[in-house]
Amino acid sequence: MASPAEKILVVDDEPNIALSLEFLLKSKGYEVAIAQTGSEALQQAATFRPRLVVLDVMLPVIDGFEVCRQLRADPAQHGVKILLLTARGRASEIQRGIDEGANAYITKPFATRDLVAKVQQLLADDSA
Repeated sequence: MASPAEKILVVDDEPNIALSLEFLLKSKGYEVAIAQTGSEALQQAATFRPRLVVLDVMLPVIDGFEVCRQLRADPAQHGVKILLLTARGRASEIQRGIDEGANAYITKPFATRDLVAKVQQLLADDSA
């Protein structure tokens, strides 16, 4: 069962999606922060210290793949879970996301129950 103290960083440059995800995750008891760019995501990760990052791939300037790579390279972010959430669903892109260090990959559009189930699964798995 999720602890209310668990923090999730939602990174999406589309405000409607970010706000919808924030509402959904807060309704499940998570503490949520939002970033709309890759650089903002990296800054938020350093200060907010999330256990999970829900990360869009298509972001301005620094894309989600690069954010994922930088989070994995940062010893301070050891153990953070990364869920890529994107409209880019080709097999090669999914493989790239996993290769960059993502724990899971969900394509848009998605069912909210599937997203919540994946979030709960990732947070329940304590392996890095």
